[in-house]
Amino acid sequence: MKTISVPAREQVNPQSQELFDALTKRLGRVPNLYATIGYSHAALKMMLDAEETLGHGKFSAKEREAVYLVVSQVNQCEYCLAAHTILATKRGYSQEETILFRKGFASDPKLQTAIQLAKSIAENKGDADETLKEAFFDAGYDEAALMDLIGLVTIRTFTNYVFVMSKIPVDFPAAEKI
Repeated sequence: MKTISVPAREQVNPQSQELFDALTKRLGRVPNLYATIGYSHAALKMMLDAEETLGHGKFSAKEREAVYLVVSQVNQCEYCLAAHTILATKRGYSQEETILFRKGFASDPKLQTAIQLAKSIAENKGDADETLKEAFFDAGYDEAALMDLIGLVTIRTFTNYVFVMSKIPVDFPAAEKI
């Protein structure tokens, strides 16, 4: 069976190296998952561009972390659960809240509807429960927010699948098992 390893900077093409340099400048390092995606400059650029663009959408950074946690739980991605637990706590959530998000719950009723719908989208490959979609709109979200939510689920599913397929080492402290 072919083993996927985390590439060093020299093992990727010059376009990916440029993205690695930008990540190192921004984050202080290139996380293993991003480095692995960097085997393909197009895939890494797509992911980074999507994350950047969705960062200007309807959901705040904190809300995006809640969505990322529930999607990563559905997809059983240890890497993204570890990374997004750290990011969520840096954005002000408690460890207990991160566990609740992973289970599909939030104390804020509006965020709860978004998390529940994201979970259903991920579990059902886009064919989410209609009652959850209606609750999302009833909570005050609009069609633009729905498109952003689908984008958030999609980009995190992409990274989840990269980890599941590659089984690269997780370079963040492990998330609590639930």
